[in-house]
Amino acid sequence: MADNSLIGQLVDALRCLPSVGPKSAQRMTFHLLERDRNGARQLAQALLAAADNVGNCHVCRTLSENDVCRICANQRRDQSQLCVVEMPADVQAVEQSAVYGGLYFVLMGHLSPIDGIGPEEIGLDHLVRRFDEGDIKEVILAANPTVEGEATSHYIAEMARSRGIKSTRIAYGVPFGGELEYVDGGTLTHAFTGRREV
Repeated sequence: MADNSLIGQLVDALRCLPSVGPKSAQRMTFHLLERDRNGARQLAQALLAAADNVGNCHVCRTLSENDVCRICANQRRDQSQLCVVEMPADVQAVEQSAVYGGLYFVLMGHLSPIDGIGPEEIGLDHLVRRFDEGDIKEVILAANPTVEGEATSHYIAEMARSRGIKSTRIAYGVPFGGELEYVDGGTLTHAFTGRREV
């Protein structure tokens, strides 16, 4: 039987988060209500403000409070490089590495014909317009190393190639500090096929 109490509603609401099951949601609920009421109020206010005021950048499609995100608005970034990623969290991951200084395009997913997700659903028409503006010289494909991610990267590489734009793929392989005996076969395959001269 469903619990329609305020506590039950909060537990159900927290279950929308990834990897949060009923027990974890219940622990979070009781923690907030028993030990951190101010934290609960702050969380509620921050969630409401973000839900009401965060949209998508009109240029790269990442999450942003403004029509154009801070990355796209930064004229010091390399305007000739465009890194294509699947989700806004991927932009954050690349930015935190501090190794890339170009622009981004966020697909908000990947091609998956079996799920009815085609080029239009991931904004490839918008990406084509970016290509056709003529500023992009290299597209860096950083989709996830899954079957769908690889298919999406191949599709975009063909689009770029037909417009004379160089396309590169980020390397995948053995993590720094990792031990070979613990690395799965797919990762080792990528590592060997993507090897380079030293």
